[in-house]
Amino acid sequence: MKSKALSNQVAIVTGGGSGIGRAFTEALAREGVRVVIASRRADVLRSTAHEINETLSAERVFPYEFDIRDRAQIDELARDVFERWQAIDVLINNSGLAVPETVEAVTDEGWDTVIETNLRGVMQLVRAVLPHMRQNDFGDIVNISSQAGKHGYADVPSYCASKFGLLGYAEALRDDVRKTGANIRVFNFCPGLVDVENTRPDQTPRAGAIHVANMARTLMYALSLDRDVVLEDINIYAR
Repeated sequence: MKSKALSNQVAIVTGGGSGIGRAFTEALAREGVRVVIASRRADVLRSTAHEINETLSAERVFPYEFDIRDRAQIDELARDVFERWQAIDVLINNSGLAVPETVEAVTDEGWDTVIETNLRGVMQLVRAVLPHMRQNDFGDIVNISSQAGKHGYADVPSYCASKFGLLGYAEALRDDVRKTGANIRVFNFCPGLVDVENTRPDQTPRAGAIHVANMARTLMYALSLDRDVVLEDINIYAR
């Protein structure tokens, strides 16, 4: 089964400018991966790319402004990255949001915003990237779900629905690549609370939350496994 050194890989990380996405980006870039960080916040993306590249004394992080709710921009992102490097080896579906609304007070606008961002956008981005991974017979798709993808919480019903749905979609995706014999792995992260404010190595996460570094270390472990090893839902949370 084909393998590829991390230092030769190209990754897309949605929501890679801050929080969990930034921690993933830093870990990947340190190993030599060229990382395209994509989200709507162009200023945050540029700042993050500059800071990481300056730390590494190498240009490994590339900002890309896009809206995961826009189908045309999704297709353009996949096309642009593949045209530049002839590869998309890792796709990390990290972008996500929640709209706190009780079950009885769910609005159409809130529901649509969450589902389009957390679920439909992921499906469309996978659909755009998958042919390139199949062409190169290599790829890893990492989906950031949540413990809210396994347990319902009264104050975020739309978020729970999107994250439950993401796991169901990922199961179908995993079954597809297995049946077609594709050298593509599918990993699902299901974290509990992650502290996205206290992210420096010297900072302690708030009570009940984990430091983003734990997410990054888990990602790198998962990617290091042999290509024929299946690692399904990864539950990670504070004691």
